[in-house]
Amino acid sequence: MATIDSVCVYCGASKGADPRFVAEARAFGLDLAHNGIRLIYGGGGIGLMGEVASAVALNGGHVTGIIPEFLISRERAFAHKAELIVTQDMHERKRLMFERADAFVALPGGVGTLEELVEQLTWAQLGQHAKPILVLNTAGFWDPFLRLLDHMRDSAFIRDAAPVNLLVANEASEILPMLRRAVAPLSETTLHTPGDAEAVARM
Repeated sequence: MATIDSVCVYCGASKGADPRFVAEARAFGLDLAHNGIRLIYGGGGIGLMGEVASAVALNGGHVTGIIPEFLISRERAFAHKAELIVTQDMHERKRLMFERADAFVALPGGVGTLEELVEQLTWAQLGQHAKPILVLNTAGFWDPFLRLLDHMRDSAFIRDAAPVNLLVANEASEILPMLRRAVAPLSETTLHTPGDAEAVARM
């Protein structure tokens, strides 16, 4: 049975308007540290990125930040103890984040967070990986996106023939148990044949 040794977290470079966003980001970081799971993230020291990474690092956990050179001054590379990888561009950053992660979790964030989440859903649908993908739906943040997926399904743009399972947790404490239940070796997972790039579904 495969294990979760590292988790890639996508989230905002701002803290958002609801204080629950920060509280849940910190709680998830603490869970990662206490469970010995490495955080893979975008390398920033601000916003929810900084909150989750700080919670991991300050509680004895392991952090790998991957940041393109042009964003170091804008997002302030993480200041606590961490492995920091500086890339030439966004494409290299995303490739390394994918390669080093056993699962993907999207916290609240902006269009960059959304883009990274949808990319992983698409890659999974195309059979490029079977790593679990989860959104932390703090204060219902992801509800509009989940409704959009339902609308796409109702409109026959998302079909059951090639689904991608999107896990949804309402609280940080639910994330690791859900990921552990979902993870499985590629050899035991039925991957979908690439050919329907629009087929993205949620459980």
